[in-house]
Amino acid sequence: MRVVITGGFGFVGAQLAAEVLRRGAFGGASLTELVLADRFVRDDLPLTVDGRVRVVEGDLLDSLDDVFAEPVDAVIHLASAVSAEAEADFDLGMRANLETTSALLAAARRQGEAGGPVPVVVFSSSVAVYGSDAALPLPSPVTEATLPTPQSSYGAQKYVCEQLIADYTRKGFIDGRVTRLMTVAVRPGKPNAAASGFLSGMVREPLAGIPSVVPVSPGLAVALASPRATVEGILTVAEAERGTGPGKLEGRLPVNLPALTVTVEQMLATLRRVAGDAVADLVTFGPDPGVEAIVGSWPAHFDNARAHALGLEPDRDFEAVVRQYLADRPDAVEVPLPDPPVVRTDRARVPR
Repeated sequence: MRVVITGGFGFVGAQLAAEVLRRGAFGGASLTELVLADRFVRDDLPLTVDGRVRVVEGDLLDSLDDVFAEPVDAVIHLASAVSAEAEADFDLGMRANLETTSALLAAARRQGEAGGPVPVVVFSSSVAVYGSDAALPLPSPVTEATLPTPQSSYGAQKYVCEQLIADYTRKGFIDGRVTRLMTVAVRPGKPNAAASGFLSGMVREPLAGIPSVVPVSPGLAVALASPRATVEGILTVAEAERGTGPGKLEGRLPVNLPALTVTVEQMLATLRRVAGDAVADLVTFGPDPGVEAIVGSWPAHFDNARAHALGLEPDRDFEAVVRQYLADRPDAVEVPLPDPPVVRTDRARVPR
């Protein structure tokens, strides 16, 4: 089983790679090679020393021949220009999001038509495909049957790619699966160009002792998923058997990954409860109408039934998301934190 992850050195890509290597299998078959394709390669990740990993560095449009030099069984396509980046530079978004995906699909088709395996292609789409149009306001909750009316170039590019993947699958060129990702938080590291990046920054930066400015209204509701929930969701959709019934992937509809709905104000209250006033007070509000227009156009309330049928559930609450970040990234926390609360059990006192 030869698996490719594009954007393999990004945050979600690296998390996915580590999990695939840990499992040592994909779709019930033993993993023989994991190809990580990315424009920027990091040498500080332990997974790069794994003998099953091969790295393809460079712009994906220019390196697809290298990626498909040997038969590919599955591609998880994460590489893209992010939301605010694609909005600010239309040509960049078209190249990175639409043209690159189209070229990847064509390469996958050529492989099958040349007698190779018909690959599974998993596309990471986004909640940004949705938006409220004056003639068609968004329902609440949103389902996969809700008509996408994206209000950003990024969302439009993702939606076009979804339709290409559905048609390539209908024609039998690929076995395409689309996951619509919620905003992933809390992301570690430096801020990125995503319009929703502040949703990680308002937790990540204060925990590092750095002020954070939130560019939207406190009452704005958003749909989030933790890194672990996102990785689990992508792999579950990627490996699901096609068919009907529980645990099966039915039809060509995308899967909206499970969403935790929370307001920015509730996120800040959770940070205050977990980390204390000194940390939470590092968060201030500075309106940016451009950012609010993009993020505010995304729905926050989802019907998770399709994901639930595959065994996927949203994060329990935002406190669980924050504590996941604290557990996974203790080196990124530079401020003293209150002791976690304890709950009494019949056997012992354990952290909650």
